[in-house]
Amino acid sequence: MNLTMLLDMAVDGFGDRIVIGTRDAGISASRLQELSIAGAAAIEDAGADAVVYLAVNGPAFPVAMFSAARAGVPLVPVNYRLGREQLDALLANHPRALGIADPGQTEALERAGLPVRTPRQWLQELATSPVTDAEDNVVDVDIPAVVIYTSGTTSAPKGVLLRHENLTSYVLGSVEFASAEEADAALVSVPPYHIAAVANVITNLYAGRRTMVLEQFTPEQWLDTVRREEITNALVVPTMLARIIESEADKDVPSLRGLAYGGAPMPARVLERALRLWPDTGFVNAYGLTETSSTVAVLGPEDHRAALASDDEKVRARLGSVGRVVPGVDLEIRDVDDTPVPPGVTGRICVRGEQVSAEYAGIGRMVDDRGFFDTRDKGYLDEDGFLFVGGRVDDTIIRGAENIAPAEIEDVMLRHPAVMDVAVVGIPDEEWGQRIEAAVVLDPGATVDVEELRNFVRESLRSSKTPERIVFWDELPRTETGKLVRRHVVARLENSEDAASV
Repeated sequence: MNLTMLLDMAVDGFGDRIVIGTRDAGISASRLQELSIAGAAAIEDAGADAVVYLAVNGPAFPVAMFSAARAGVPLVPVNYRLGREQLDALLANHPRALGIADPGQTEALERAGLPVRTPRQWLQELATSPVTDAEDNVVDVDIPAVVIYTSGTTSAPKGVLLRHENLTSYVLGSVEFASAEEADAALVSVPPYHIAAVANVITNLYAGRRTMVLEQFTPEQWLDTVRREEITNALVVPTMLARIIESEADKDVPSLRGLAYGGAPMPARVLERALRLWPDTGFVNAYGLTETSSTVAVLGPEDHRAALASDDEKVRARLGSVGRVVPGVDLEIRDVDDTPVPPGVTGRICVRGEQVSAEYAGIGRMVDDRGFFDTRDKGYLDEDGFLFVGGRVDDTIIRGAENIAPAEIEDVMLRHPAVMDVAVVGIPDEEWGQRIEAAVVLDPGATVDVEELRNFVRESLRSSKTPERIVFWDELPRTETGKLVRRHVVARLENSEDAASV
């Protein structure tokens, strides 16, 4: 099965139902199919071998996804917050792509020599194209449907290849066809270059649930949208939920039946307060990766309520878990020798299943001889199969559901003429999960102020990768062989009041 088959099934099952956008001005399943047919023709006429999407989330995104799928080329949603250097390097990987970019981003695609349309131009062009019938679906399920770039544990972004069979396997294992009520609506508050955005488009479509996005998140706008659009299901990252809960705005959302969260650790105080604030809402914690086509473990609504109400410390602790493994996915916790460990023992989380891609452009599939993918996340299973995730095996910083490679920031900071050595680490933070801090060693006799260094980083990388605190040390903790001992950096920063940025 491929992505266009999911759309064609939706047309056959509930073609007139609005599946994208607002209740009053949204796109029906049938219209989405018509636009995707026109979009595929436009892609083929351009001779494009991919569609690069450099824009915020919105109706143009699912249209681009299904147009690319029908044309047999991948959709490549790109992080619009990348610095120029990174963006140019990434776009160089797709010299024959068709580009869709927000007005402020078109210059980047033009520098890369790509034909470009804004989302508005893209939708207008397709809307005025002749309407034709869907042809027999001949798209190969084994070709990439989506390519999502993730920095992972290295400084250079890697393109994760998600094939049609990976994504459709995830859909078929997650939702039942046409299971949503006609009035159901989902609000998604994640950018298009996040796997959750892709997953929500295809799962909600298959279920028959209308999907709309919040382009710019504020607690007030989120709450207003839930009420105005009578949203029944929503997806947020922990930082967003914290801001919603702490907001002084009206939090009455009677239509909200389900709230999913994930991407980073959720502070216990935030989750417990939210559960009590909305006692009739079913909470879901979803754990997954880009390489696994989204969710591989879920802590469901009943698990949340049981844990909140329990006096048993073991049961109550499950609020800090990501739940049980979903059907169709095998999971093992392994030690440093790749041997599976028993419940309660922390190790590396390894998974396999049809939805697991574990494939990188130019590298191939990163699985062992049994088909297992090493997520590089640490974790353990309790005796009842609940999975607890304990951060990364490597040093990746997870800030607000975004994976950030310290080496990427360190490389930039080391370009400054006053910087001799630097260590960038993640420090636990209740709002963001982790915040970025840096310890810097200056060249002898050199001087530089904190704000100058932060601005230097911001010129090459986006603001979310700029250290929130920078301290100056005489030396960094390194072994005799020169290896940085990051845990010592973290410990000292956590207990330090050194000079810091604002």
